Amino acid sequence: MADLFDSAPSPASPPNPAVRPLADRIRPTKMSEVIGQSKVLGSDGPLGSMLASGSLSSLILWGPPGVGKTTIARLLADETDLAFIQISAIFSGVPELRKVFEAAKLRRQQGRGTLLFVDEIHRFNKAQQDSFLPHMEDGTILLVGATTENPSFELNAAVMSRAQVIVLERLNLKDLELLAQRAEKELGRKLSLTAEARDALLEMADGDGRAALNLIEQVAAWKVDKPLDAQAMSQRLMRRAMKYDKSGDEHYNLISALHKSVRGSDPDAALYWLGRMLEGGEDPRYLARRITRMAVEDIGLADPAAQRHCLDAWALYERLGSPEGELALAQAVIYLALAPKSNAGYAAYKAARAEAKRTGSLMPPAHILNAPTQMMKDQGYGAGYAYDHDAEDGFSGQNYFPDGMKRPVLYTPVERGFERELKKRNDWFVSQRLKRGS
Repeated sequence: MADLFDSAPSPASPPNPAVRPLADRIRPTKMSEVIGQSKVLGSDGPLGSMLASGSLSSLILWGPPGVGKTTIARLLADETDLAFIQISAIFSGVPELRKVFEAAKLRRQQGRGTLLFVDEIHRFNKAQQDSFLPHMEDGTILLVGATTENPSFELNAAVMSRAQVIVLERLNLKDLELLAQRAEKELGRKLSLTAEARDALLEMADGDGRAALNLIEQVAAWKVDKPLDAQAMSQRLMRRAMKYDKSGDEHYNLISALHKSVRGSDPDAALYWLGRMLEGGEDPRYLARRITRMAVEDIGLADPAAQRHCLDAWALYERLGSPEGELALAQAVIYLALAPKSNAGYAAYKAARAEAKRTGSLMPPAHILNAPTQMMKDQGYGAGYAYDHDAEDGFSGQNYFPDGMKRPVLYTPVERGFERELKKRNDWFVSQRLKRGS
């Protein structure tokens, strides 16, 4: 994966500046020139503190594309006088790693350390990741890995315990504007765009500095008589595809945002995240399943119709397909967001599982066991069982938990929606159970 600023060409044979990519020409030469990462590079940030103390540890740089991971790694090597070696996990295997480690050992014997930058480090398998450990521990290399994926899911615990994770943020519009100004200074002229078109251009980059510079380079090459407006510019540029990996970190981030928006009774936010996932190419069937799960987990018995509504929307999608069927999913999301909320059933289920695990294999009380044989009758199975339909109000109030087990309270209904009625019923049964002394 290319980063915001790739490595510089060899000083021995400098290329023609006119054909060098713009991103390469304005690459930062010192840490203070890096845009958008002040939280980690500032004097109180983790990297700023490390550099100020002169003590640098192995790092994992986690962030989206085009935020400067490679640049930061290179500048860390420059500021600590370490040899900078860059490899990519996509193109490197065990033989290449061995050569890198051997060269680092020789370099260390000559009195210089090595900063090994591994791009896409999450693509290395467990054995390849383990190969770094002894060289990290004995100081042969200082590892700086770059990844767009959540390190806690993709990297070995052993590597994680020896490296500090640094989270880099996507560039906001102010950051991209600073980048555009730097590009214009290098180009020696302003972009021929209206203010509205300029904003639209930076929005197209979607937080990716590399993408922004590529777009700026295209616009700068146009020969136009007057500044283009947003519509004219959009006709010349293809809007950048949305960053979305259906099996990666972004997938889980967005489904979490959708679920929590529904739980928070915000239909507008819920629809936005649903739209983001559909625009990113998410399988609507996956969304139908997760939306139905939300009805069970977060609405529950406060509105039993919610589950039926989600199943109907799922069936409608199967009948209609895309894009018409996606409207049924959107309506289900709206219904769930505005429905009364209760996780009492979900909490009761989890509590029941925990109680079952705690109590092990306790037998049910003998009076509620069937006795199909004489031997079982002789052992007391079924003795004293009260048939509830014959009892007053159809309720016997007898004990159904194992003998000797303290009765737990697992289900606590809320005072919302239909569950308010269930709470009344539950409270009545509790009072009758106490009255009848079970």
